[in-house]
Amino acid sequence: MTSIDQHPKTTDHERRPGRWIALAVLVLAVLLVAVDATVLGLATPFLSEDLAPTGNQLLWIGDVYSFVIAGLLVSMGSLGDRIGRKKLLLIGAVAFGGVSVLNAYATTPEMMIVARALLGVAGATLMPSTLALIRSLFHDPRERSLAIGIWGAMASAGAAVGPVVGGFLLEHFWWGSVFLINLPVMAVLVVVGVKLIPESKNPAPGPWDMPSVGLSLVGMIGIVYAIKETASHGLGWGPGAAAVLGAGALTWFVRRQLHLPAPLLDMRLFHHRGFSGAVLADLLTILGLSGLVFFLSQFLQLVQGRGPLEAGLAELPAAIGAVTAGLLAGFAARRFSVRSVVAG
Repeated sequence: MTSIDQHPKTTDHERRPGRWIALAVLVLAVLLVAVDATVLGLATPFLSEDLAPTGNQLLWIGDVYSFVIAGLLVSMGSLGDRIGRKKLLLIGAVAFGGVSVLNAYATTPEMMIVARALLGVAGATLMPSTLALIRSLFHDPRERSLAIGIWGAMASAGAAVGPVVGGFLLEHFWWGSVFLINLPVMAVLVVVGVKLIPESKNPAPGPWDMPSVGLSLVGMIGIVYAIKETASHGLGWGPGAAAVLGAGALTWFVRRQLHLPAPLLDMRLFHHRGFSGAVLADLLTILGLSGLVFFLSQFLQLVQGRGPLEAGLAELPAAIGAVTAGLLAGFAARRFSVRSVVAG
């Protein structure tokens, strides 16, 4: 989503001091963004009792964060290429911490939905920036491969770690505490980032195409809104119109990218079957994982009667499996093949 790293040529033997400390903070930020996508699952019963949202509002509270991230990920990656990935990362970290406080102290369902959406905007600045900056920190191919493997493992583990962290906090504090854990991590990210993370940007990125940003957002929101309303109330004119609007906006977005000299997303990449297959595999995996975590967290509490911490610990093996598999996947793909590892 961001362009290939643009940094001065260096030898493979150059080692940037503090790179592993910087990596630890970057992957912690990625882990936190992923945690925030699922940590609310365990808090849903407590939040529902306190804010009394409708069923539809509860769906928006749970999902608006993820689909705002999805809608802005390409745009924010492209913005980082232009203004500097380190700068975007630090701005996003400050915003993520500040908006977390708004989430923690929301007093109405509407305020909670807006706060979660803003958290998604901030989260969208962190994901692409961290990966691009890792490429700038590590110039040695083997070190870079390991660093990206750790990044991927943390991103995968976040969905499973969320319920454990949330369960511990909910056993001892109120539901808003699941958001306040973001503050110390983002503070460390800013302090370490200023000192140890190098700036990285595309020296000739072209203009940031605002119409494309708008089209991607309208397309994502329209499609997701249509799905949610249809699931809640059945087929109707409203969801149908939203679906048509969303599909039209995404189609227009694709056509626009094909004609722009500096597109937000190079759609020609999808002509490559390997790239398209990898994206589809990722999409199906995330759909399955997100649905499982959302319903399992509530099933363990509301149906089986477990406490929040016990329910979170019941999902801990998934986090361990995600980290282990993420670290071993690169080695397995080199030994066998990417196709066999993904299929397996």
